[in-house]
Amino acid sequence: MTPARIDLVLASTSRYRHELLARLGLPFRALAPDVDEAPQVGETPVVLAARLAEAKARAVAANCPDALVIGSDQVADLDGSAIGKPGSPDAARAQLAACSDRSVVFRTAICLIDTRARPPRAHAEIDLTRVVFRRLDAETIARYVAAEQPLDCAGSFKAEGLGIALFERIETADPTALIGLPLIALARLLRAAGVALP
Repeated sequence: MTPARIDLVLASTSRYRHELLARLGLPFRALAPDVDEAPQVGETPVVLAARLAEAKARAVAANCPDALVIGSDQVADLDGSAIGKPGSPDAARAQLAACSDRSVVFRTAICLIDTRARPPRAHAEIDLTRVVFRRLDAETIARYVAAEQPLDCAGSFKAEGLGIALFERIETADPTALIGLPLIALARLLRAAGVALP
């Protein structure tokens, strides 16, 4: 099977995930999943990330026969509590202040559903990336939020941009996971599904 013959579908409208998937050089289309992303009562960050990645993939896969559908979700975990997208500059500044001089774990889940199989088969993995923030004062935080406006990013930063200056270090097996789509895990799942990758 050649990559050109595979209907590869990204269950996301995230420009970050779109840009990451494009790195693999495979043709794909992106569809918006209709999924409620609110956490369930008592749900841990790792369970939330895994559930949402699968829910997004399944929501899109229902309308994509004979396709490979990719769902992904990321949850920032500070001391066992999920940190969402800030949505406003005030919330972003508050998130970064809470993260100052601390470690935050990012759980990035991926689910690949193969609707060519009968019944469709789901394969999932989850990446753990630890970000260690340096000590951030209020002026540094305000300057960063004003410069990059990371309002649609869990944890209130863009690691692929100026946000990298907020860290002491990043501990990860896959640097793309922190941006929102773990390409090492995805490539492994795609190869297992018969997609030819280098």
